[in-house]
Amino acid sequence: MSDSPAVETRDLAKRYKETVALAGLSMTVPRGEVFGFLGPNGAGKTTAVKLLLGLARPSGGQGFVLGAPLGDLAARRRIGYLPELFRYQSWLRAREVLAAHCELAGLPRDRWPAQIAAVLDLVGLTDRAGDRVGAFSKGMQQRLGIGVALLGDPEVVFLDEPTSALDPVGRADVRTLIHHLREREVTVFLNSHLLGEVERVCDRAAIVDRGRVIVEGRIDELLGLRSVRIRVTEFDGKAETSLARFGSLTIEGDWLSIRPVDSERVPDIVATIVAAGGRIHAVEPGRATLEDRFLALLQTEESAVAVETPKP
Repeated sequence: MSDSPAVETRDLAKRYKETVALAGLSMTVPRGEVFGFLGPNGAGKTTAVKLLLGLARPSGGQGFVLGAPLGDLAARRRIGYLPELFRYQSWLRAREVLAAHCELAGLPRDRWPAQIAAVLDLVGLTDRAGDRVGAFSKGMQQRLGIGVALLGDPEVVFLDEPTSALDPVGRADVRTLIHHLREREVTVFLNSHLLGEVERVCDRAAIVDRGRVIVEGRIDELLGLRSVRIRVTEFDGKAETSLARFGSLTIEGDWLSIRPVDSERVPDIVATIVAAGGRIHAVEPGRATLEDRFLALLQTEESAVAVETPKP
């Protein structure tokens, strides 16, 4: 069904004997958007991707990709996937790698030339189609990997850490590719720990911890909290404790930085500084980064778990 979400899960769970890898994941990814999937190590991200791709079976709950139950063979033919760790035989040429994956994907042989040419053009490797991949840089190999994921014109593409270990030029290349996919209305499910990259390319994101989604929404909504920089002189350091209640405090010379902080609290922060004898010369509000929001949410989640966990 074209009107169904690209990805939808309802209390999706996975247990390996006594280990709970996923404790009830619920989220919705609309079609045609770039969706960031974030969380600390051990949060269940890799397990969730395996379930969505049909590489593992859930222990409970439900999941759908392109309107079909997880593991549906017809739906899997419309999915592209770039794993975090992949390697192609160094003696193969780029064109040969793509041809091999056309065969693995079961594409009709008469479609191979057009598919390979289109993918090479999209990832910017047309001029290197005849080169052996062993001579490719990490960034070029990553582009080739994305090209493999795009064979067959998938409707949703899962990218697992696509910019990991890339230099700034390589990351920029991958961002450009993701923007091209969005323009083609391909849904991109981006699993990444590089929060700055997610902030740049994603429309929406979900932050996962302990196998559950703790927040999901548009990037601009997730960044609703802000930071503030204040230049202060004659400031009594003893007032630092009073300011800490507003957020994480950093002092660099005459500048105080507090993040994340609700913009409505800025007048209270200024009043606290003035009450402590400080003279304010400048106030520079700014938007919190996704990393700020990420860390604040995880800290809140850990505090809640600590309260709920009974002491032995």
